[in-house]
Amino acid sequence: MIKPLTTEKAVKLMEIENTLIFQVDRRMRKPEIKKEVETLFNVKVENVRTLGRNNKKNAYVRLDKKNLAIDVATKLGMI
Repeated sequence: MIKPLTTEKAVKLMEIENTLIFQVDRRMRKPEIKKEVETLFNVKVENVRTLGRNNKKNAYVRLDKKNLAIDVATKLGMI
């Protein structure tokens, strides 16, 4: 389960670091998150960082420079 987050911080990271933030299932690991994002959005993922707190897990997914995070966010209807 991957759910995109649309906060002010998420929009700032999209513009500055080409990064998308997703709320993911706590049991998902970084390679699983990377594979799912690449498959769902047809993009190349550079790296994945995760943050777990308050029984939730957020994944910070940095996309390759050829794939713009803003384009993916537009397809999702985030922007």
